[in-house]
Amino acid sequence: MRAISAGLLLSVLVTVSALSAHQGAAGPGAVRLGEPVERILWVDPDDPSRFDFQYGVGGSELQPQPPFRFLSEDLSRSTPKANIVDGRGFNWNIKWGIEAGPSAFCTRLIRACGYLAEAEYFLDEGRLEGVRNLTRARRHVSEDGSFEDARFQLRAESPKYLDGHHWTLKKNPFLGTPEFQGLKILILLLSNWDTRESNFGIFLDSSGNRQRYLYVHTDWGAALGHWGNAFTRTKGECRDFAEQTTGFVKGLDHGVVKWGFGDMHDIRVADVRWILQYLGEITDAQLRLGLASSGKSPQEADCYTRALRQRIVQLREVADR
Repeated sequence: MRAISAGLLLSVLVTVSALSAHQGAAGPGAVRLGEPVERILWVDPDDPSRFDFQYGVGGSELQPQPPFRFLSEDLSRSTPKANIVDGRGFNWNIKWGIEAGPSAFCTRLIRACGYLAEAEYFLDEGRLEGVRNLTRARRHVSEDGSFEDARFQLRAESPKYLDGHHWTLKKNPFLGTPEFQGLKILILLLSNWDTRESNFGIFLDSSGNRQRYLYVHTDWGAALGHWGNAFTRTKGECRDFAEQTTGFVKGLDHGVVKWGFGDMHDIRVADVRWILQYLGEITDAQLRLGLASSGKSPQEADCYTRALRQRIVQLREVADR
């Protein structure tokens, strides 16, 4: 069962008093799931410069602990994955391949900016006990169960992932709000080109006195590469990411930001100013730490940090006009 981590749930619950100003009112495009009082996309991150980019949402206390016991291979979508339980009885979904690193890093950056994210950790190596009948994941797991370069995403009982319920960038309760516009800017910033409906999930939080629907962009694996068509787009390639950075922001047209790629045609200067309140506080040291904690080499971390800073500077230049 999919769920947001205990660390994220705690961060939501302790900021309830600040949520009323940021919740979306259900509109014509809203997903209709009953009548919870709150629909949450974003919570105030307080000071983004203090966010833990090494361990992310779950902090050091929730990081996966061996021994890791194999439960089943996850054959959903196209990326090799498996479901496992760790030494403390926590359930995790492991992902291998090119999406593992980008996913772990992007969830750190968006959470530092206030957006909900699932707890993710990147492990350079480990070993699974009881592995059997692997198909797609076979090339990532040795006969003795050892593996390298895996993203661990926490699975928990609550909040409850609402299987089959999704939202899109065109239909959701937050259209036109600064929080939603800010999320679209981060999608462009990170070159996350896979914005299909199934990557936008809804969780039901029933832990308090009132039910809440939590809206989460659940898959950031197709990021940190080249934004393009099916033949040109890439994932996790800094050379490609840096190549598109020079023209990240093309300029302004009657107050609307023109981008070098993507199809976000309604982002205005005010939206850029809003997200920079949070994105602009993140330091290069945090970026490097998050990238290193997501499997990037020192050279790759430097490459991405420079490119991300250049993109943020371009956003700042727009905001200052």
